Amino acid sequence: MKALVTGAGGMLACSLIPVLERAGHEVLALGRSDADVTRLEELLRHARSFRPDWIFHLAAYTKVDDCESRHDHAYLVNGVGARNAALAASSCGAAILAVSTDYVFDGTSAVPYREYHTAAPRSVYGASKWAGEQAVRELEPRHIVVRSSWLFGHGGANFVDTILRKASSGERLRVVDDQRGSPTWTHDLAGALVRLAAVRQFGTYHVTNSGDCTWFELAAYALAAAGVKVPLEPTDTAAYGRPAPRPAYSVLSNQLYEHATGHRMAHWQEAVERYLLAEGRSASAEAAGRR
Repeated sequence: MKALVTGAGGMLACSLIPVLERAGHEVLALGRSDADVTRLEELLRHARSFRPDWIFHLAAYTKVDDCESRHDHAYLVNGVGARNAALAASSCGAAILAVSTDYVFDGTSAVPYREYHTAAPRSVYGASKWAGEQAVRELEPRHIVVRSSWLFGHGGANFVDTILRKASSGERLRVVDDQRGSPTWTHDLAGALVRLAAVRQFGTYHVTNSGDCTWFELAAYALAAAGVKVPLEPTDTAAYGRPAPRPAYSVLSNQLYEHATGHRMAHWQEAVERYLLAEGRSASAEAAGRR
């Protein structure tokens, strides 16, 4: 398979590109300096030259709070960028896999969201990603849209790293305990994306590590797994007063992904442990190094 990857400088791409290459696929990785996804002609040039079988569209503007004040920029990158990636795929006969977010839902559900639940984004970020989803579906029939959530991994800012950094610097740790979702390691998500491309069952899928928790519970688990003992206090979303509203509940059901691929995603706790081990920051790794 020949795979063109947009957003090559991002956290998910840092996991996806090695997974593709280890599987023997030929990869053209495009960062923003190589191809600005808001400029159709740049994507078309690369797509027509490389002629990929798949375009993995990962490029996105993910600063959720900044999107509220940079409305036009959010729609340009997340909406028009996805549209351009779909047009580029159509121009060279490729299929497209585009990554979206749990923020397309309003967070009022009491059960895990399935792919057929009505999208009702409450933030500009969520609305712009929903616009990108719609463009991909309308422009390229051979599409896969993957919604995921609460990503952490190597190569980008993420909650797990932030908590450990703040703990090491002695900062007071107060974490919201009224938002519930499914933390997802980018390495596990990358493997899932490749599996979905291989089965070629087009449509929309939800893919996260299994299980769910609050941000407070994730912080507590990550600190314990890293062997860090510091005070940790629960708080609520209202205490932070951030510009963008967050879904209170955004757990996604993996059932359709499991049906299509025959694969079950690992539990988020296991994923956190493997991530910290890979980064050399787990309590077990430190203990092994002292022996």
